[in-house]
Amino acid sequence: MKSILTSLALTLALCLNASAVEVGDKAPSFKAKADSGELWKSSEHVGKKILVVYFYPADMTGGCTKQACGYRDKMKDFSDAGVEVIGVSGDTVENHKIFKDVHDLNFTLLADTDGSVAKAFGVPVSLGDKAVTKLINNIEKELVRKATAKRWTFVIDLEGNIAYKDSQVKAAQDPEKIAAVIAKLK
Repeated sequence: MKSILTSLALTLALCLNASAVEVGDKAPSFKAKADSGELWKSSEHVGKKILVVYFYPADMTGGCTKQACGYRDKMKDFSDAGVEVIGVSGDTVENHKIFKDVHDLNFTLLADTDGSVAKAFGVPVSLGDKAVTKLINNIEKELVRKATAKRWTFVIDLEGNIAYKDSQVKAAQDPEKIAAVIAKLK
């Protein structure tokens, strides 16, 4: 019982301490391991392209897969518009590799296993191992994530400011909605 209360207190503290960035604010600087295993730093990307940074709860789950595949299917349009898409979740680099491979994803996924990237944006996040078991290539695999963030999407403009924020994201509609936002920025 004590561990449950401690876990709840930690989750509440993380949510309360997170100060959400708003449209017009300077985007926070952040870094995390990419699905390639290399360190991805926002400082190397902000100002070069418009960035879509979308937070999602977990790899290989229904809504998250619809959202990721929607971005995959619109990637040529995003690339042509000078946009880079970054998906962020508390899944490990290994989980991201599997997710990308199974769904042929064509953009970077960041492993925010300690919730620090979500917290920098003010996205509610809870820490603690959660697992999902999936059948992948006829092999049952358990995918464990270390943090679970809410589904929020941000657009960072070329000046490094938050141009758009959605904290009520509908997974399947998000890529289309963001495409419309990008068209208005151009």
